[in-house]
Amino acid sequence: MNDVTQILNAMGQGDPKAAAQLLPLVYDELRKLAACKMANEAPGQTLQPTALVHEAWLRLAGGKDETWDSRAHFFGAAAEAMRRILIENARRKNALRHGGGAARLDVQELEIAAPATDDQMLAIDEALNKLAALDKEKAELVKLRFFVGMTIEQAASVLGISEATAKRWWAYARAWLHAEVQPSG
Repeated sequence: MNDVTQILNAMGQGDPKAAAQLLPLVYDELRKLAACKMANEAPGQTLQPTALVHEAWLRLAGGKDETWDSRAHFFGAAAEAMRRILIENARRKNALRHGGGAARLDVQELEIAAPATDDQMLAIDEALNKLAALDKEKAELVKLRFFVGMTIEQAASVLGISEATAKRWWAYARAWLHAEVQPSG
């Protein structure tokens, strides 16, 4: 059992010092993931990688009853927190008073960690929520790849699956999302 998992177990048992021990161990990895994603955001993005990590950390550490079973579970929760922050930011910026009006996008035109407009982020989030209702594991893979910027290898490691399985899930999820966000008409 690695240090992160041991500290997560201590947090689950109510150790008040465990969160302070966890942050230094995971901060660099979280910061690297956030920087990777934010470096490829559309120009004019006001959210910085450090702010994204800090906001995600506040959400993760702020949950009184939150416990994580493993390192993979923790990083999955971190990916979800970052995804929600980016989506909330996109929604805020896209509100009607800011000239909203979402347009559909073609997922085939997007590459992992490619710049995405707020409209595209909202369309992908809507489709991703539908995918999660059908297949939670594949949706988690998409979150790790698209919103956090992990490679297939990194995401497979976090999810505890083989790279071959991750590649199959990724191909399926991309095709499904493409069909879901394809403009009708």
